[in-house]
Amino acid sequence: MRRFLLFGALGMSLTIAGPAAPPARDVETRRKGLQDLLAEHWEYTLSHSPEFASILGDKRWNDRLSDFSQKEIDDDLAQTKVFLSKFEAVDPTGFPEQEGLTRTLLMRSFREQLEDARFKNWEMPISQIGGIHLQAPQLVSLLSFETVKDYDDYVSRLRKLPVLLDQTIVQMRKGMAEGLTPPRFLLEKVPAQCAKVASGKPEDSPFAESLKKFPKTFSDPDRQRLTAAVLGAIRESIVPAYRKFEAFVRDEYAPKGRTEPGVWSLPQGPERYAVLVKRQTTTDLTPERIHQIGLEQVASLERQMLEVAKKLGYSDLKGFFAAVNQDPRRKAKSREEILDLYRKYIAQMKPELPKLFGRLPKGDCVVMPVEAFREKEASGASYEQGTPDGKRPGHVMVNTGDATSRKTITIESTAYHEGVPGHHMQIAIAQELEDLPPVRRQVNYTAFVEGWALYSERLGKEVGFYQDPYSDYGRLQDEMLRAIRLVVDTGFHYKKWTRQQVVDFFHEHSGIDEVEVQSETDRYISDPGQALAYKVGQLKILELREKAHKELGSRFDIRGFHDTILDAGALPLDVLEARVDAWIAARREGKAAGG
Repeated sequence: MRRFLLFGALGMSLTIAGPAAPPARDVETRRKGLQDLLAEHWEYTLSHSPEFASILGDKRWNDRLSDFSQKEIDDDLAQTKVFLSKFEAVDPTGFPEQEGLTRTLLMRSFREQLEDARFKNWEMPISQIGGIHLQAPQLVSLLSFETVKDYDDYVSRLRKLPVLLDQTIVQMRKGMAEGLTPPRFLLEKVPAQCAKVASGKPEDSPFAESLKKFPKTFSDPDRQRLTAAVLGAIRESIVPAYRKFEAFVRDEYAPKGRTEPGVWSLPQGPERYAVLVKRQTTTDLTPERIHQIGLEQVASLERQMLEVAKKLGYSDLKGFFAAVNQDPRRKAKSREEILDLYRKYIAQMKPELPKLFGRLPKGDCVVMPVEAFREKEASGASYEQGTPDGKRPGHVMVNTGDATSRKTITIESTAYHEGVPGHHMQIAIAQELEDLPPVRRQVNYTAFVEGWALYSERLGKEVGFYQDPYSDYGRLQDEMLRAIRLVVDTGFHYKKWTRQQVVDFFHEHSGIDEVEVQSETDRYISDPGQALAYKVGQLKILELREKAHKELGSRFDIRGFHDTILDAGALPLDVLEARVDAWIAARREGKAAGG
């Protein structure tokens, strides 16, 4: 039933007899109504998420921060109901495919937001890998500092940060009262993170990074005034607020943290996790089925890794893992070497992209180190989007902490994942789809976004890379990491595994660096369900590719297939499948020449 309704929304029921087409004037009037409503909703989104607006290059709210008060949370839910009613009232009959789909996806999002409000997720707003205490200093690298006003706005934001931190404390206290807290042992890491931001001289603060970005056109008096203003705001507003937040977490919040790592131990725990799984994967897969898929994938990847090990002269994986871990040639020698390798692999992939894609992104991406204040708990690498106009490139953020203990064998696959043809390519293209409204260009369905990035790691193999067998083993190990996630995320939150069980499973089935095993394990506890999206999304894209190749034979075009995946922005996996099915049908009928 769901697929039938979806086909209607996509405008794919043209072969079914029905009422006569509505008058063109009536269709255009209703389309105009939808466009006006989309503009109203987007304006609301940006004005109530001023940091996001600034990241996109819209500076109208550049001096503001988000409001995290309970009133704002309640008002936002009320407004979501209003928008749902308004979009439901739009009759999409006769609309172009993508316009009807935009309406369908937004209504789906509104309903999910309203359904999930019962869990009060806003009452658990921080962890050792996320929250305002980390996001606020991270924002600095995502802002553009081009004018004197940009700096004055930034000072205003710094002065307002104590209010946002206090609002966060209010929500955390509510969570404490209702049994909604992260695990204690993870919360105990947060005070040190706050102390790292607040300690030292103001000029060494991550919030002072903006002072290194003064345009050459600034006068000396402006430079002096703005420097004094930024440092004064750090000294008088940021440092005291972070010290207060640090003390609250250390003395009040962390001691009330829950003792079990799994979501099952929270109020409505099993239901809460089932919804998280559904939202993160955009599928109806149950935790049990995902756990079994994970075990199957782990076994399959072990067989592939053993083939590589045997080619390199090892008879079993345990011996191979140990040899790789002990080989100094597989370890980085410095922070800069890690960054240079990422840059090398991204650079070598760029000329190969036309073999795989018809549409290429205009925006570029650059490799940058993770900020020192968060590198201890940060993942090995991540991607931060650039601006839609390409003025600020996308950032591949690389963790160079404890550099000499990090193996280099997975850098090639991770570079393709985070850079091109992975996150940067998908997100940059989405932002450049001018025929789609902004909400579609900026949406993030995790299973699609992360599934595409994981799928992209294999594309390097298809164009002839991974020439070093150790690098190819690293690719398999990266994929093994995502397979293990299916097992251990469901293990934690559905099967009530302990932390040690998860660590033991990692050691039993991979040679992943110990530092990564520990940080990944804690990540799955802090962000339940998110880690499932990678492999679930990748498997769906591989399934759709195999289906398209089988049904089209000589008419299958890899460039057309990839463009079909990326040319409508991020999508739920069920919607993506319908889109690929339509492309297959069109190719079969000769209506999609070139894809």
